[in-house]
Amino acid sequence: MEATVKKNKPKSFSYSFGTTKTAEEVFNFLLEVTNWWTGIHEETIKGKSAEINDEFSFSAGGGVHFSKQRLIELVPYSKIVWRVTESDLTFLKAPDEWVNTKLCFDITTEGKKTTITFTHSGLTPLFECYNGCSTAWTAYMKNLEQSLITG
Repeated sequence: MEATVKKNKPKSFSYSFGTTKTAEEVFNFLLEVTNWWTGIHEETIKGKSAEINDEFSFSAGGGVHFSKQRLIELVPYSKIVWRVTESDLTFLKAPDEWVNTKLCFDITTEGKKTTITFTHSGLTPLFECYNGCSTAWTAYMKNLEQSLITG
């Protein structure tokens, strides 16, 4: 009898936290990308981000990071997903590393607590930028968490 070995698929970067804001308040706040993806690396965001097929571009760090995202999934008050359609991360050997990865927010409610889980689906430890990008995502998510707790 042959043994089969399952290789664990590397996990994508994920960050979760809770707030007392309602799922509707959180959802509406997240649709405006400038509410959560700014304030750390001189970011510029252009475009729209609230309706299916809306696209926005993100640039930061004086041109070190450029990406373009398209809204591909929207489930009111529970899920938002943007797919990265362009990527020019000039600090990487493969600057298009983010292409076809997804920026996902899942929103769940239990009692009076709303939990927000951000996942950069496809950004795994196998990526060259994983350490630097996950550090940046953590900083953005901590800022978002503060905004949703105190705002």
